[in-house]
Amino acid sequence: QVQLVESGGGSVQAGGSLTLTCAASGWAFTLAWFRQAPGKEREGVAHIYTSNGRATYADSVKGRFTISRDNAKMTVTLQMNSLKLEETAMYYCAAGQTPGRKWENPLSWSYWGQGTQVTVSS
Repeated sequence: QVQLVESGGGSVQAGGSLTLTCAASGWAFTLAWFRQAPGKEREGVAHIYTSNGRATYADSVKGRFTISRDNAKMTVTLQMNSLKLEETAMYYCAAGQTPGRKWENPLSWSYWGQGTQVTVSS
């Protein structure tokens, strides 16, 4: 079992930047960031293989968000730039991906952090 703790959320103006960090209690082959706005489904934002750092992004964040990992510290970071109003949401870290299932699907993941709130204002 892997425990995940997110941090770094907060309030930022549209166009600003935030960096989220997920600290894992154990090693995970892959990790991902999701977000969920009130009344909306949880959606995948970014995914990373911890072995080689290979990353995949949702189309909506490509070119603005960067996911990276520090295996020594067992952390995964999500650098978010040029934030938009509609990206206000609770952001979650996930681990324990079921092999063969799409990373964007929340049901593919077994372990979740408690989330960190990101609020983007005008």
